[in-house]
Amino acid sequence: MKSAVKPMAMAATLLAAAFCSSALAQNISPVQQEKNRQLVINFYNDFFNRHEVDTAARVVAEDYRQHNPQVPDGKRPFVEGFRDYFRQNPGARARIVRSAVDGDRVWLHVHSTERDGDRGEAVVDIFRVRDGKIVEHWDVIQAVADKAQNANTMF
Repeated sequence: MKSAVKPMAMAATLLAAAFCSSALAQNISPVQQEKNRQLVINFYNDFFNRHEVDTAARVVAEDYRQHNPQVPDGKRPFVEGFRDYFRQNPGARARIVRSAVDGDRVWLHVHSTERDGDRGEAVVDIFRVRDGKIVEHWDVIQAVADKAQNANTMF
């Protein structure tokens, strides 16, 4: 067991280094990172809270890549899918709880609900920004539980 610990730790370190972006490695200034963060926050609020889909979508690249398996690639299918969703769920909202930026990626921790009284979902949305456009998206979604095994909140 002891001999396996070092190689496993080294492998984990190498994997983490390979998958983590770095503003320094990408040569993205703190000023540009903050612009990217603000771009994503403004997009998110306009799109998911105000449902101003067309206005917000101006910052989404035509070749937008989607990693959520339920959403197709491309700006047009993304916009049309959510336009229909917002027609069916006019009370849908996504409150940004916190945000962070690392290089060309912006991270949002969100409480998403479909209507008043809905417990909703805890979401981590990750966007990649290039040249003032959102070009890629990942998310992790977890339902807000009715009962928790601790006194902490998900937000």
